[in-house]
Amino acid sequence: QVQLVESGGGLVQAGGSLRLSCGASTSILSINAMGWYRQAPGKQRERVAWITNADTTNYADSVRGRFTISRDNAKNTVYLQMNSLKPEDTAVYYCAALSIFWSWGQGTQVTVSS
Repeated sequence: QVQLVESGGGLVQAGGSLRLSCGASTSILSINAMGWYRQAPGKQRERVAWITNADTTNYADSVRGRFTISRDNAKNTVYLQMNSLKPEDTAVYYCAALSIFWSWGQGTQVTVSS
């Protein structure tokens, strides 16, 4: 199983930006796909953005055009650049990796104030 460590969460005003990072314990070239999920209080976990090892990306409708997922294979890190943040983006953001098994990070809190 892959160990994932997220960083970059915090408190930001609406309209601001944050960049989340997810470092993996193994080469991400060996991982089929990685991405970000989020879970707000009282809501189900939802997928936010996804990137495959062929660099195919997809996004939730709610973040498309505002968030960008990218990867740095040399650093074994996946990023989520979040721009034009809204209060409804407030959630715990989790990094996920899919190889043979699913692996999850511990989560990082993102809070967007209005």
